Amino acid sequence: MTTEVKKGHPKGLYLLFATEMWERFNFYGMRAILSTFLISALAFKESESAVIYGGFLGLCYLTPMLGGFVSDRFLGNRNCIQLGGLTMGIGQLLLFVSASMYATDLPLAQTINWIALGVIILGNGFFKPNISSMVGQLYPKGDNRLDSAFTIFYMGINLGAFLGNFVCSIVGDVHDASGNRVVAALKWGFLAASIAMFLGVAVFLFLKNKYVNTPEGKPIGEKPLKAGHEDAIEQAKFSSASVTLWGVIAVALVCVFKMVLGQNLIYSIIYSSGIALAGLILSDKALTKEERQRIWVIYIIGFFVIFFWACFEQAGSSLTFIADKQTDRHILGWDMPPTLVQDANAIFILIFGLPFSFLWLSLAKKNREPISPVKQSIGLLLLSLGFLIMAFQVKGFGNNDKLAVGWLLLMYMMHTLGELCLSPIGLSLVAKLAPVRFSSLLMGVFFLSNASGYALSGTLGALLPPTGDKFEKATKAGIDLQAILNNTSVATADQLAKLEQLKISAKYPSFAGFTIHNLFEFFMVFVILPGAAAILLFLITPRLKKMMHGIR
Repeated sequence: MTTEVKKGHPKGLYLLFATEMWERFNFYGMRAILSTFLISALAFKESESAVIYGGFLGLCYLTPMLGGFVSDRFLGNRNCIQLGGLTMGIGQLLLFVSASMYATDLPLAQTINWIALGVIILGNGFFKPNISSMVGQLYPKGDNRLDSAFTIFYMGINLGAFLGNFVCSIVGDVHDASGNRVVAALKWGFLAASIAMFLGVAVFLFLKNKYVNTPEGKPIGEKPLKAGHEDAIEQAKFSSASVTLWGVIAVALVCVFKMVLGQNLIYSIIYSSGIALAGLILSDKALTKEERQRIWVIYIIGFFVIFFWACFEQAGSSLTFIADKQTDRHILGWDMPPTLVQDANAIFILIFGLPFSFLWLSLAKKNREPISPVKQSIGLLLLSLGFLIMAFQVKGFGNNDKLAVGWLLLMYMMHTLGELCLSPIGLSLVAKLAPVRFSSLLMGVFFLSNASGYALSGTLGALLPPTGDKFEKATKAGIDLQAILNNTSVATADQLAKLEQLKISAKYPSFAGFTIHNLFEFFMVFVILPGAAAILLFLITPRLKKMMHGIR
């Protein structure tokens, strides 16, 4: 099921690009200063801030299922995008209000903050799955430009994230001449995020009717037509017994994840909802055998995507720690800030996004374009190779050795190339395979693979062996930590007491029965996981190809 390769892209793609760019500016700009705001202005402890931050991000990946369902059944993509954008803009204004009154009425400021975060979570759920779904609807089924289109769209995501991080940090995270943070300035970061979101909604509102149409000129993303209309899409047919069964399964799974597997409540709900909703969708009596198999492909690919993000998202945790404590960040006389190192990813996306888009179009014209699962296995392999480069650079590292920042940048470049082979291609694949009546809902379900990967990334990041600042703290306390780790009997009682006081573990972390003694072994975990996933995904590609029934 392929069509002739066409030149260029519909203008609607660039409108959706701009709308998504402003929304990501809003989201990532706020995220850049949120933890600082919680601690510096609202007087939350660092541990409390981490819980709030993690819960906020987790719920942002749960509500897209609700937004997708409402869109597919009631409001349509257009209305949900406008509703979600306006809601997020209002949420940012509420954060602006909270940040404006913390000094005069802290309890009220904290209350407004909770309301604001809830509003943003709800708005994100309506916006996120629907705009991605609309990109797919710009193209007829089987159009080979879709992977290229989502790669361009993905550049909008990263351009917005880069600009949001930069602008909101510049205007909101201000320091005085003595180096002290000006807490009152944080409100301007939230105001900038709000303005960006309202601007994105305005752009979409005034231009959508002109540009967001099918190749035949019909508007896309409008309210679903009622049954009986000649252009109405057949609705899902869930029996009451099926809805009840999967509802009970969802509750049972929450209990299993929470009480048996020890997950926090938010992630227990996320995992359970994703599994239950996936099962409910497959129980739709209106699904044909072909549609059901294509949906299974989405679920299978989503499983492999979890391993990609679990390793990729070390950028915000263990890799930033290494950049801070064990990396020589000097480039041409400039000492690069550790948090800026991971921003190389967004810059590389902007550099390589268009070349990748042209690459997929060029290969399609020559009938040599690999199918989506092959592209994604290549993405996993590139991620693995990036970590392999790092593993051999740190092999034999001592506690005081420093890694040249160029190796970190090379690793991030490899990871970015892998991301371009996997993430936009995954969004494109959902758009290709999802039945129209489930297009937005399945996009929401697919985003749960990102959330699951983020949760797993925290578990894997905790495998980082005691290096860097842990050794520095121990040295300042007069402790030979390496000696204690190798043989606790050499430690004096005073040293052991100080060790306990500093809460530094005297044991190396372990993974799957293997002890992680050093950075080389730590990085090899991230070589093996995505590497094995890449090989397995490539091996099952022939079976997936049959289940895709002509979709590439």
